[in-house]
Amino acid sequence: MTTRTQHTDIQHIDDAECRRFQSSVELVGKRWSSGVLLAIARGAERFSDIVATVPGLSDRLLAQRLRELEASGLLTREVIASTPVQVRYRLTPRGDNLMESMQPLVAWGQRWGTPR
Repeated sequence: MTTRTQHTDIQHIDDAECRRFQSSVELVGKRWSSGVLLAIARGAERFSDIVATVPGLSDRLLAQRLRELEASGLLTREVIASTPVQVRYRLTPRGDNLMESMQPLVAWGQRWGTPR
């Protein structure tokens, strides 16, 4: 007989907590966002590196996601004055914390998830 795990630490979630949680899930659940974050967490820094790491991601959508993730405080964008100009993306401490929080989900996906 299978026993069901009860999450006694989640006794009551008020409306504000629910909205914050929903907002967080929607941000990382938006198509390509989690792939972009995972690519950067694994060392991709440049636009071309991220595109190469996330199969099926178009340049237009990557640019849009990078702007959204930067606006959310998860990424920083560093412009390096060189010829040609280089742009590097890195996780902020907030982004690092999010990726640490997502590690169990990444592990779950490796074990149980099915590729699209």
